[in-house]
Amino acid sequence: MNIENTQSQMRKGVLEFCILSVIKRGEVYPSDIIEDMKKANLNLLEGTLYPLLTRLKNADLLTYRWVESSSGPPRKYFSLTEKGAAFYKELEQTWNEMVDSVNAVTTKSGNNPGSAGASIEVHPASDNPL
Repeated sequence: MNIENTQSQMRKGVLEFCILSVIKRGEVYPSDIIEDMKKANLNLLEGTLYPLLTRLKNADLLTYRWVESSSGPPRKYFSLTEKGAAFYKELEQTWNEMVDSVNAVTTKSGNNPGSAGASIEVHPASDNPL
């Protein structure tokens, strides 16, 4: 088994949540998303980001507006829609439950009081999580 492939799959699993987390802070230009991800050691290429932004916009989770730029063509700034904010809250809850569950499994005691009552369903990966 190839460790790089497994690591890549793990990163892909949290990519959408991380991108939405950046956008949740306020209107953002795609290069700012790439920079924030890079600062967090989650390198993201434009060729990965733009199709994901388009898919999220087509799912009515994001909206955008054009802003004129003095240094080139107009820029597209993205923000969450109401539906996107609700979707983000669900992802955030799932993430927190997942972190608790993984910590419970990977710690010596296996007893994590923060995960009491939380249950994560594990399903095979799908091509379209929306």
